[in-house]
Amino acid sequence: MMSHGYNPFWSEGSIKPPLFQTSTFEFASAQAGKAFFAKAYGIEENSDPMGLIYSRLNNPNLEIFETRLRLWDGTESCAAFESGMAAISTTLMTFAKPGSAVLCSMPVYGGTNHFLQHILAGYGVDVFHFYPNQTKKEIEELIVRHGIANRLSIIYTESPANPTIQLVDIEMCSEIAKQCSFNEEQTLLAVDNTFMGPVWQHPNEHGADLILYSATKYIGGHSDLIAGAVLGSQEHMNQVKAMRTFLGNMASPHTSWLLCRSLETLQIRMEKQAENAKQVAQFLREHSLVNQVFYLDEFIDARQEDIFNRHCSSTGAMISFTIKGGEKEAFQFLDSLTLIKLAVSLGGTESLAEHPCSMTHTDMPYELKQLAGVTEDLLRISVGIEHPQDLIDDLAHAFDMVQQNLHTA
Repeated sequence: MMSHGYNPFWSEGSIKPPLFQTSTFEFASAQAGKAFFAKAYGIEENSDPMGLIYSRLNNPNLEIFETRLRLWDGTESCAAFESGMAAISTTLMTFAKPGSAVLCSMPVYGGTNHFLQHILAGYGVDVFHFYPNQTKKEIEELIVRHGIANRLSIIYTESPANPTIQLVDIEMCSEIAKQCSFNEEQTLLAVDNTFMGPVWQHPNEHGADLILYSATKYIGGHSDLIAGAVLGSQEHMNQVKAMRTFLGNMASPHTSWLLCRSLETLQIRMEKQAENAKQVAQFLREHSLVNQVFYLDEFIDARQEDIFNRHCSSTGAMISFTIKGGEKEAFQFLDSLTLIKLAVSLGGTESLAEHPCSMTHTDMPYELKQLAGVTEDLLRISVGIEHPQDLIDDLAHAFDMVQQNLHTA
């Protein structure tokens, strides 16, 4: 992965790919330019790689990153975007046509939910929900009840769910998608793998057609860039890339260059974060002000444990928990942290904490939040690579401050 897609002798022997900060590329001949455009617009199909034309279509930094990222999940193709939401919205707009339906697991990232409910629905796409604890039979009955089996374009899911860390059975969703595929109208399964990928879970191995990432998170890993990615078969990715070309939301050369830098330390960063998270989760589990911890070594039921054993190779580095009290106590806790930063996002080298109900998921209707478990007492932590005892000391201090306020109230 660290060397794939680049030869130093293409660039004066530079060990690392240089930054190709250019908008356009010179053609060797007019005939070459014609051939490149014929391939780019699908006028001619062949196995030759597309030549460099214009950085909205392709760029060496973009192509090197896409080539390397796809190795992690073993997919045929990858498309990189300037944000995670660009990846999500472009994918949904590619495959969810007016008159079709999308079935989405809940909860998902708040931005995804907003795009589905307020934007995609405005283009004539019907959006329906299911929950991780629902059985295959219950989801099939939901599809029959709403009469959407023959127009279901995408089943969209996050696993683990943001922010409740509930797992969705990807294999079950794949089976349902196949049942709803008629003739040439295929129902696709798209999985947002941001919380676990691309190291700890590979959704395509369990039937997913499309894997999505907010590459801002673990893939970028340093909280210094915004990016997204979609991976899948060549056939599906050709369609996604065609939409990306005309929406113009591809990752820039500089973003792609930074992402290639980050890929080299991806696994060792994520492994360290997972090790730290185990210790943080154990501390939270033993604290008197914590009602419940949501983390992938403690399962709500045997079904969740079975999904974990089939899909995941690590417990990950995301933890959510409910604090005794409500929003007031949650805010007091967050305001008392010093090492752990009060900020949204996740997957960076630094630890972050946030209040999903009023922050990342604030746009969700109250009833939907309650059904999805996004309550006022829920807090989410993304565990970084700091010394684990420093993190635990910071959490202990914040709990002490909440405890003092409870005694003086």
